[in-house]
Amino acid sequence: MNAIRILLSQPWVERLGWVLVHFLWQGTLIAAVYAAARYRARSSRPQLRYLLACAALAAMLAAPVATWTWLGAPGSEAVHAPGHFAALDAAAPSAPSVGLVAMRFDAGGRDAQSFLGWVVLAWLAGAIALWIRLIGGWMAGLRLRSRFVHPAPAEWQRTFHRLAARLRVSRPARLLVSAVAQTPAVIGWLRPVVLVPAGALAGLPPDQVEALLLHELAHIRRGDYLVGMLQSLAEAILFYHPAIWWVSGHIRTERELCCDDIAVAEVGDVITYARALAAMETSRLFPTYGAVAANGGSLVERIARLLGQPRPMERTFPGPAAMAILLGIAALGVIAQPAARPKFEVASIKPSEQVSFMAIRPLPGGRLTVNAPLRLMIQNAYRLQPFQIVGGPRWIDSERYTIEAKAEGNPDRAQMMEMLQSLIEDRFHFQSHRETRELPVYDLVAAKGGVKMAAPSGHCADWDRDGPPPPPSGSGQSAVPCGHLIISLRPGNSSMQGDDVPVPELTRMLAVVLGRDVIDKTGYTGKLNIRLDFTPDSTTAGLPNVPRPMEPINPPPSAESGPPSIFTVVQQQLGLKVESTKGPVEVLVIDHVERPSAN
Repeated sequence: MNAIRILLSQPWVERLGWVLVHFLWQGTLIAAVYAAARYRARSSRPQLRYLLACAALAAMLAAPVATWTWLGAPGSEAVHAPGHFAALDAAAPSAPSVGLVAMRFDAGGRDAQSFLGWVVLAWLAGAIALWIRLIGGWMAGLRLRSRFVHPAPAEWQRTFHRLAARLRVSRPARLLVSAVAQTPAVIGWLRPVVLVPAGALAGLPPDQVEALLLHELAHIRRGDYLVGMLQSLAEAILFYHPAIWWVSGHIRTERELCCDDIAVAEVGDVITYARALAAMETSRLFPTYGAVAANGGSLVERIARLLGQPRPMERTFPGPAAMAILLGIAALGVIAQPAARPKFEVASIKPSEQVSFMAIRPLPGGRLTVNAPLRLMIQNAYRLQPFQIVGGPRWIDSERYTIEAKAEGNPDRAQMMEMLQSLIEDRFHFQSHRETRELPVYDLVAAKGGVKMAAPSGHCADWDRDGPPPPPSGSGQSAVPCGHLIISLRPGNSSMQGDDVPVPELTRMLAVVLGRDVIDKTGYTGKLNIRLDFTPDSTTAGLPNVPRPMEPINPPPSAESGPPSIFTVVQQQLGLKVESTKGPVEVLVIDHVERPSAN
């Protein structure tokens, strides 16, 4: 408390307090003038509205500086310090009247000084919180450009430099592939870096990728990263006034519209660019701080504008309710955080001695039962293929665990897998990170003669993967699932079966069997009826060792009499070839893991 009293007694505190108070009406006045100008320019190009918003923000930053200077000028004390008003009455004919007036104004001055001191303390608390958030965002941006990145392929580097030359970008920029970034983004001003997600270069058509790169290069040419930094500084300093956030939001929106116009002008095809924006938005989970990203602003309104269907212009000035809400948020220093990952209410983990098939089953009523090693749990919880999990001790493959868990309500499978992530991280002290590596992959291509069509089996049935197997058909034969493939493992030979199966499902299950990513390059969009009997060998690295029954059985057939390899049956029965190559694969690297803690 003594430290607070000493702080409140400092002369600069009262002066700063009056600066903060005066900015309440100054910021409102500037915002009103800006709103009128913006309304008149509502049909103009985004660049004009962007400049108006930047001018308004600059005026808001200049107003406190001017007020601070003015309050420190000679002869200005009587304007801001009520305690000095008694001097105006010193020449009055009645001395008692003078004394009364002086006493009242002195009391008012002490009250005002105390009030202004607490205003400054509240402002300092909010400003420090926002500065910490701001610095953290900048540091996260710097880490984003240096961690889990690698240079883009040579052909994309050439394309990137060609596009930069077309836009006349003067500053040298680099193109990096990031395993963390969810959308293309620019980081840095003097030596900018353009980050693209690991799957964007391979997952989007080349013309859409070029459109997104043009958008990011437009940010570099315009110096938007520097303007964004200055915006963040203004927000951290004058956070308590809603007009700051309102004007700053307009700057971000108009900035994206300006870059959209530049990109569309260079691409020459608005549909291609709109599809690229939509594709990037679907992959975004969390915002990217400390960066200028291609999916900033309101994506729906941006696409509608590009397609010639602009939405009605937003309210030209925030209403009283919005002003009050924003002011309360700013005063309390609320910083939005992502929602916490859900967890099970109760969970029991025990070592398992069962030799039955491994299983991870979400059940109705929020129940989860598991009989599996940790690696298989990680694979299901994080939606990964086995080859995408790198590192870890041997026991995560050899030691099985039985888990009985119960969640509140009736969550779906996706929610329960998120809960399983929380359980793995809490009880196994699991830590990991994602990165992209150049690994062996397989290309699935059409063989000579093309894809072979097969008649429907007639026993197709809808089947929930987490539920019981489909019931037998009327003929007494077991029904196969519609649209999915199931793998049956037996000593010496295995099978893969399904009906009405699309090619993406086939590549997914081939990746499970082969232990490598499989990329569809067939160009085939139809459905397949699949029944593949094959002999597991060194190429089926993704298949687990099949436990043999305890009772004596006939020896497995020899290679000569048994089914052929998976490569042979895929080509013979489906008219498809599996070719080995290399490509980028996103992997989860295990940094730390321990055997589970006690229940």
